[in-house]
Amino acid sequence: MTIAAKANALWEYANPRKFLATSERVLPFFWITSAALLVVGLTWGFFFTPDDYKQGSTVKIIYLHVPAALMAINCWLMMLATSLVWLVRRHHVSALAARAAAPIGIVMTLIALATGAIWGQPMWGTWWAWDPRLTSFLILFLFYLGYVALWEAIEDPDTAADLTSVLCLVGSVFAILSRYAVNFWNQGLHQGASVMRAGAVTGTDTQEKVSNIYFYPLLLCIVGFVLLFIALVLYRTGTEIRARRINALLARERVNG
Repeated sequence: MTIAAKANALWEYANPRKFLATSERVLPFFWITSAALLVVGLTWGFFFTPDDYKQGSTVKIIYLHVPAALMAINCWLMMLATSLVWLVRRHHVSALAARAAAPIGIVMTLIALATGAIWGQPMWGTWWAWDPRLTSFLILFLFYLGYVALWEAIEDPDTAADLTSVLCLVGSVFAILSRYAVNFWNQGLHQGASVMRAGAVTGTDTQEKVSNIYFYPLLLCIVGFVLLFIALVLYRTGTEIRARRINALLARERVNG
């Protein structure tokens, strides 16, 4: 199969009926696998890993904080990709997928901010600091809220999709800053990357890295969060498609009736 043929086959999933049929088939796999990985990863991490010699038991917040923070950032990047598809190809499923992902991103960002504050208080002596990464992450959270509010404020769905897509493009700057703020600015309380870094696991660099004792259960939690996110997006996108159909039927009845 040529690249063009593969691309055309991929665009077939922009058809709402095919999307719904496919998501219904794969959703059980994502629900079950994500639940299993999270149960194993969180149980392993919270109950079967030792306390850190510096941070004590607070280090175990890593199993919630890191996956949630990663998903909060990547959720917005997924929304960026689907928003671009909407702006270029005008596929309604892509716009609805972005809308469906936004509340999930809000929850992930809240989890990351809350667990970060709980983790930071004993380590830094404060619940909050205007650190570059923390500040950009807070701004990203506000963009999430603005994105959802903009969808709700505009009645015409296509106009709402256009404006929220533009907002998503602007907010992507802060999603990138949230990921790389520590690299852009040396000052700040937040540590640099110690998990998602090329040499962090292999030991090929000299920077501080996560010990394998904590890394392996953390990896299970990260994969579990990713699969849970996919399951939630598929489920909520299907809900958005059905809601759009119902609204269209109601509008047609009002016109005819």
